[in-house]
Amino acid sequence: MTAARNQTSAEDETQILGAIQAWVEREVRPIARQYDHADEYPHHLVTQMQELGLFGATIGAQYGGLGLSASTYARLVTIISEAWMAPTGIFNSHLIMAACVERFGTEEQKQRFLPRFATGELRGGLGLTEPNAGTDLQRIRTTARRDGGGYLIDGTKTWITNGIHGTCFALLTRTDTAADPPHKGMSMFVVEKGPGFTEGKKLEKLGYKAIDSAELVFDGFRVDADRLVGGVEGRGFQHAVGGLELGRINVAARGVGLANAALRDSVRYAQERKTFGKPIAEHQAIQLKLGDMATRCEAARLLVEAAAKKYDAGERCDMEAGMAKLFASEAAVDNSMDAMRIHGGYGYSTEFDVERYFRDAPLMCIGEGTNEIQRIIIARQLIERNPA
Repeated sequence: MTAARNQTSAEDETQILGAIQAWVEREVRPIARQYDHADEYPHHLVTQMQELGLFGATIGAQYGGLGLSASTYARLVTIISEAWMAPTGIFNSHLIMAACVERFGTEEQKQRFLPRFATGELRGGLGLTEPNAGTDLQRIRTTARRDGGGYLIDGTKTWITNGIHGTCFALLTRTDTAADPPHKGMSMFVVEKGPGFTEGKKLEKLGYKAIDSAELVFDGFRVDADRLVGGVEGRGFQHAVGGLELGRINVAARGVGLANAALRDSVRYAQERKTFGKPIAEHQAIQLKLGDMATRCEAARLLVEAAAKKYDAGERCDMEAGMAKLFASEAAVDNSMDAMRIHGGYGYSTEFDVERYFRDAPLMCIGEGTNEIQRIIIARQLIERNPA
């Protein structure tokens, strides 16, 4: 278990959330549809996110971050995702990298990287997934072998968020290819782009547009030994799993935001659209859908809050984060489909946001560990915590 974090005051966090809400309404919501359809990276929003401190949202104040609790961070992500989910990925992947350094790095690594992460001077994400290894991280093939006072890294990562526009990544490698079980031979490095480290092609996606997902290619890339997180080999798998707790809370919060957006648009449209002489909101078939949609939103929100509270208390929360991620992502998918049906033909039109919700939602059932693996994690933890 990790120690509970020092956090900003409740009053400060309320002010921060208010500022984010105002920014969303002023800057994010008006451009979401345009940038999504053009699949255009929102450079100006990234600059604004730097100014707002979002790249340091969960980084401790002693390192220049906002020091937000996971609970407040989840609410922040929900607020943004209700308008447009994509921007949350730009800082979430970055903050998972930062959490890895803050929780497991040496003090020298914290002092070197965290202040630059907090300002967004260094931005990036988490390098885990490979062409032949996704949920099963122990099957990665990227290697880091000793070479004098450093390491030489070879391999390829894929589906890496911020892969094009990011410059720094927490990279999971194999430092002992003969280790049994394999996770004992895995190590995490903080790496910056340079000779031997290039981004490959940008990957085209159904949804989650405007944010870059790409391959990262390492060919004899040299990294100094002081970039090994924690300074000890063989702990990278634990570092990766620890970071995914925060990542799954983020994905769950996105699910809440998207489910809320689908509900909000549906409630409004159902009162405006008329059939058979009355608003469709007065038809029982529509009321049944709205009732289910609202219940999913509230249940998902409560699960996210429960997981975030355990994370803030420094308690193990892989089961709770898994529950939140599983339910909230499925709620987003179901609500997006119900919203499309309520909107009818207009729900299928690119002139309405509903079609974007429908395209964005499935990602959350896959990202940060598929929902199938979440069910397995939940079940295993349930058995471990309740021995016969």
